Amino acid sequence: MAAQNSVLTQIARPYASALFDLARGENQLAQVETGLSDISRLIGESEDFSRYLHSPVITADVKAAALEAILGKAQVNPLVANFLKLVARNGRLFALDQMIVGFRELAAAARGETTADVTSASPLSAAQAQALSDTLKARLGKTVTLNQFVDPSLIGGLQVKVGSQMIDSSLKTKLAAMKIAMKEVG
Repeated sequence: MAAQNSVLTQIARPYASALFDLARGENQLAQVETGLSDISRLIGESEDFSRYLHSPVITADVKAAALEAILGKAQVNPLVANFLKLVARNGRLFALDQMIVGFRELAAAARGETTADVTSASPLSAAQAQALSDTLKARLGKTVTLNQFVDPSLIGGLQVKVGSQMIDSSLKTKLAAMKIAMKEVG
């Protein structure tokens, strides 16, 4: 799976970079980011749409025609619409999620922000998320946007990943470490 994500990232990076450069040149970064977020939400909410985009059975031309019809009815930013049409014609819709992630990363870096992936056993409250964001901002010197994930198997605590740094204070990891330590003693 890691190798597949790496390949998708390699495919997505030039598309995200080109769209970012174009949006910045047209002074439409915020509008394009909002449009891509809407598309990302649509993909996340509609399993059928997601399967359609990722299907290797459906040809690029058919996907492009369907996307053209959808975009014709929707109120989508023209840059985003043209970008999606290009991606569809090139047969790269399977990497659209990674393109959107890449664009968001470039836009955040341009604003002096960074992103942290936070995994917790249960959803963080608004106060907890704000406290974590403030702590990370003080440590990193940048505004931090949190991508929150829930994994009940962690039992408690957090896993925080910022760039290549990982802070794992989950109970699951601590229990695993104790189990290993007890095996060494016994």
